[in-house]
Amino acid sequence: MGTQIDRYVARLIAIPLIGTLTLAAMLLLLDKMLRLFDFVVSEGGPVNVVWQMLANLIPEYLSLGIPIGLMLGILLAFRRLALSSELDTLRAVGLSYGRLLRVPYYYAVGLMLLNLAIVGFIQPYARYKYEGLRFELRSGALGASIKVGEFTNLGKQMTLRIERSDDQGRHLHGVFVRAGSSDGRTLAVTADRGAFLATDDPDTIILRLSKGRLVHDSPRYRAPRVLSFENHDLPIDLPTIEAFRGRGDGNQELTLPELIRIGQAPNVGDALRDSVRANLHLRIVEVVMMLLLPLLAVALAIPPKRSSSSLGIFVSIVMVVTYHKINQYAEQMGAQGRIDPLIALWAPFLVFAALIMWMYWVLAHRPGGQPIGALERGTAKAVKAVMSVFRFGRRPARAA
Repeated sequence: MGTQIDRYVARLIAIPLIGTLTLAAMLLLLDKMLRLFDFVVSEGGPVNVVWQMLANLIPEYLSLGIPIGLMLGILLAFRRLALSSELDTLRAVGLSYGRLLRVPYYYAVGLMLLNLAIVGFIQPYARYKYEGLRFELRSGALGASIKVGEFTNLGKQMTLRIERSDDQGRHLHGVFVRAGSSDGRTLAVTADRGAFLATDDPDTIILRLSKGRLVHDSPRYRAPRVLSFENHDLPIDLPTIEAFRGRGDGNQELTLPELIRIGQAPNVGDALRDSVRANLHLRIVEVVMMLLLPLLAVALAIPPKRSSSSLGIFVSIVMVVTYHKINQYAEQMGAQGRIDPLIALWAPFLVFAALIMWMYWVLAHRPGGQPIGALERGTAKAVKAVMSVFRFGRRPARAA
């Protein structure tokens, strides 16, 4: 019977867990996708780079969504058991809350190891690739497109403007080019059509212009030289693109072993050591906290008897988000050296752990115990007061 119950509880947890995790990741990705489209379009880069950037953000969003998905999956599963009275039946046949938590802890340990791999090894490399794509967009290494109707700088000495383009930018119409040199010579060209051609030199391309006029000026000329042409090839030296920096500019791009090695290095400054230690403890404490989420979820999942209140769901989300924000603030304080990172990150963990253990103990070992019973009663009174005010406001006035 125990195996069948475990399988049943596992199915109850899996559906809301997967649904919550997918929904959270999709919402975060959709919000970021809109901003990335604006950024890529403003930089003139290819649109398909947006999908590459989003793919590199998935590990970060998974590390945020996995704890919430785990907690809500367990909470909604036990809430369903409680509302259908199945939990009372399981308790009546001798299954304690500790026994029922076996399957939730299977999930918790597995997802904790997965999250440790993400925040410790996968996310730093993904973050570095994401920053690399941003750098290439800004520097033009991804082939920034020439915007129609705007002046585009090709290097320091050349400006290009086109009125219209066809065939994904291969054929240009209404071309204007102005080029200069360090000795004061200038070249201004207008042409009806143009096209870019590759050369054997990867640093040089040819702009082939058709049916245009060329104005060449120099300090040595008495007057600018003007000529008309049917076809004219204008070589363009591509600007030198600076190489992207190495990985590790910021703690988020370092793996856990790298953070440990830098934090223990004798020749590291105090500011860098505090920053590295703060980020290391933040990652570890966020992962370890997942072991307490099953206890928190079960403590908040069981509503009072003859009640279907969903206050526990709201309280659980508020507690997890609040704890995450406290950790972020504590990391900043530890990185600035105001508090030792070990104390700054683990003190809130111990406080939340003590609170969660107390809530679980009240539910599991106190007869009729409700960890948030006072909050439930206060909320019910507040709702009744608000509803009575609305009913009084809708009461029709009596005739005189």
